[in-house]
Amino acid sequence: MTTERPGEVERPSLFERLEAGLNEALVHAQGKTRLKTQTLTLPDPPPAYSAERVRGLRTRLGMTQPHFSRLLNVSPKTVQSWEQGTRVPGQSAARLLQIIEDPDALAALRRASP
Repeated sequence: MTTERPGEVERPSLFERLEAGLNEALVHAQGKTRLKTQTLTLPDPPPAYSAERVRGLRTRLGMTQPHFSRLLNVSPKTVQSWEQGTRVPGQSAARLLQIIEDPDALAALRRASP
């Protein structure tokens, strides 16, 4: 079954797309076809950020906690809790802190991805 709205091109349903994908995988698993593969090199996880490291980065940038929190798109309470050591930045926040701390890290991350 396909879904169609007035003025739109007919598109296969989710079930049809899943079925087609599974059939392709089955044919590949049976050795009847070769699929294009790509090997990815994943970057190392971001470094851990201690309370001292977060506070040091913020002060090197000459920013207040509220300004730093806006830069990171987190609440001032979050920055405060990081700097007090009651919480640690998650992986996404740590990656952003890494890039802020060392802008060249972004180029290295881009080289690691295809």
